[in-house]
Amino acid sequence: MSTVLITGAATGIGNLTAKALARAGHRVFATMRDPEGRNAPRARELRDLATAEGADLRVVELDVTSQESADAAVRAVTADGGELDVVVHNAGHLLVGYVEAFTAEEIARLIDVNTLGVQRLNRAVLPYLRGRGRGTLLYVGSTIPVTTPPFLGPYVVSKAAMDSLALVTSYEVSQFGIETVIVMPGAFTQGTDHFPKAGRASGTAVAEAYAALDPLVARNEAATESLFPPGTDADPVVVAEEIARILALPYGERPFRSVVDLTDSKVEEASAAVTEARTDFVRRMGFGEVLELRHHG
Repeated sequence: MSTVLITGAATGIGNLTAKALARAGHRVFATMRDPEGRNAPRARELRDLATAEGADLRVVELDVTSQESADAAVRAVTADGGELDVVVHNAGHLLVGYVEAFTAEEIARLIDVNTLGVQRLNRAVLPYLRGRGRGTLLYVGSTIPVTTPPFLGPYVVSKAAMDSLALVTSYEVSQFGIETVIVMPGAFTQGTDHFPKAGRASGTAVAEAYAALDPLVARNEAATESLFPPGTDADPVVVAEEIARILALPYGERPFRSVVDLTDSKVEEASAAVTEARTDFVRRMGFGEVLELRHHG
């Protein structure tokens, strides 16, 4: 079993994943912002579960918008010779609205959480993983860079950037024995705080200029729900279960990508085609080794 650090474990997929991995026997460090303050009830729920079920599940503070916080969280996990095997990048936020209505600063703040937060934690943990010569970076990405729905512009941008960051990082860290997994959840309209806590644009005057499109935005959730075949139980716990399945596989044999999409949106086919083109391109450059995991030790 592995020692796993998960970001954004207060709610949604991160919370479900922390529970699933702890129940599977992993040693789990569930991280969140302000676990002794505004997230205290969520932290308490996880600690109570650990006590009730005898699971090795601990809560650690981590704000992915702070390098100092990321460094401190990794130190907390690895203190006194403790090991860290897997990092699950899950923290994220959603913005809904017309692209023009968002200021560049608002979009930058979303990218700061959804994309640069990944970079901060990687910078905190990679020196440790490189020293060990092994480890797994598991990113909870999204099918959204492929499906690209309207009215979620800043979010699409941030998740596409995160996917690219995970990909190009994988080339380099693979040569130090560190494997990469990108899990791509499809659309989910329940079981997470994404839609209920979604941010909106500050540019209300600009938004009013797009008022003719308001009826389309108003049925965004309903439109997303219509993608699911009748009778589908669109519970995001399936993402947590897939992450648990992947981490049960032997190190070095885990898939680079895994699509968890209940809407049948042809993402697997699109990803396979892009992967084939990318792999061919990199190999023709003479850099084929970065596509393979180099085992150390």
